Amino acid sequence: MSATPVWSVDPRTGNRREQVASEATAEEVDRVVRAAHAVRASLADRTVRAAFLRTAADRLAEAGEHVIEAADAETALGPARLTGELARTAAQLRAFAEVVDEGAFLDVHIDHEDGSRTPPWPDLRRYKIPLGVVAVYAASNFPLAFSVPGGDTASALAAGCPVVVKSHPDHPATSELCASVLRRAAQESGLPADVVQLVHGFEAGVELVRHPLVSAAGFTGSVRGGRALFDAAAARPNPIPFHGELGSLNPVVVTGAAAAERGAEIGAGLGVSMTMGVGQFCTKPGFVLVPAGETGDGLLKSLTATVSDAGSGVMLDHRMRDAFVSGVAERAGLPDVESPVTPGAGGEHTVSAGYVTVPAARLTAEGPHDALLEECFGPVTVVARYDSQDEVAAVLGRLPGNLTATLHIATESADDDAADLLAELTPLAGRVLVNAWPTGVAVAPAQTHGGPYPATTSPSTSVGATAIERWLRPVSYQSTPEALLPPELRESNPLGLPRRVDGRRA
Repeated sequence: MSATPVWSVDPRTGNRREQVASEATAEEVDRVVRAAHAVRASLADRTVRAAFLRTAADRLAEAGEHVIEAADAETALGPARLTGELARTAAQLRAFAEVVDEGAFLDVHIDHEDGSRTPPWPDLRRYKIPLGVVAVYAASNFPLAFSVPGGDTASALAAGCPVVVKSHPDHPATSELCASVLRRAAQESGLPADVVQLVHGFEAGVELVRHPLVSAAGFTGSVRGGRALFDAAAARPNPIPFHGELGSLNPVVVTGAAAAERGAEIGAGLGVSMTMGVGQFCTKPGFVLVPAGETGDGLLKSLTATVSDAGSGVMLDHRMRDAFVSGVAERAGLPDVESPVTPGAGGEHTVSAGYVTVPAARLTAEGPHDALLEECFGPVTVVARYDSQDEVAAVLGRLPGNLTATLHIATESADDDAADLLAELTPLAGRVLVNAWPTGVAVAPAQTHGGPYPATTSPSTSVGATAIERWLRPVSYQSTPEALLPPELRESNPLGLPRRVDGRRA
């Protein structure tokens, strides 16, 4: 039986560009996973790991022209957007190199023997070790920052875990190019190329999460696809951690005081944020609670003008385009739903931005309007007009988990609702914003890019320094002779690691 070809497709035309590879068979998945597992010890040296991450960043930057050209041809995201994404991707690799150098992620704790305790304490020393081979599932909307050389890969390698990436079918040529860059960087740094592997194909992705030598997985994609893989990871004879980012509505609440003070500014900002990247950001504000009546009318007028000027755009693939067109038609057809700017098909290969409005009262109880509380991938947002704070609370109480939640409050005067609303939004998301927009995720140590289900399947982040924690597990050594301890836990601290000794920073 012949191998199934993997094609690179131009989303601007729907035409095939070139055959890039073949879908991996179960036997091929087994081979690459075993190859990655066999070289995991090569990543034990933190100095070598950090050097590898920096070399990978340098080589990606050097190959930038070719990487951006390939990614634009497969995603239609445009050179400007992809140039920024490449810079972010390189910065992530360098940031994790710094994390590896510092060593705080090892979370070293030493508690000396203390017979005066009840019960007595033995000598205990704890740190964290890598889980093993990590499966990474590339995202459609970030061909670099959340794909082969992206944050999951960078953080897993930083933890000391070899990586097998399952490419996304929207950008297989970009995936092949980036994988080759990472593998060359590994060899330049004195590591085997097999610390980074790449496979293609839906069935290969399923085989990957089921493979007994895969120890954890990171995923960015749809609720349906992510949940299927999550369930497969949990159903294994030895279940593994599955860190999935599945979907997010990213609710926004605009107080009456904020709408009265600067409604036009908020409306324009919303229009820019929800249409950015043709609405294909996981942090797109997809649901907005705005005061009813004249208080919120100025905001909607500004939103209408901004969205009307956005123009049509190409989505990542025609399947997503078709889902967007049918999704917005379904929503616009519900009772009491209006479309001040109608979203939908902008042309044979494009979509047009828009938004719909609905009375918030329609969303306070279960019913057919629940579709408005589900993510619709693309340049559309739902504006729910509320008459009271009770309606706001009732709607927020029905929302699923999100990556972000945003509150817009008055800046020139007291806003009596601000504290209560912030408290109501906090349980809904991993990142809560005030008077800002969620599109754009800073790669900073304090960042959280995660949230309650279905935003993510685990209480963790895929962005920021603590993303490394997903690929580690703690181990304690009790009453172990000094000579047998790993260097990280020896009394003399030969590696100069930050640690806590008998409860105090040392």
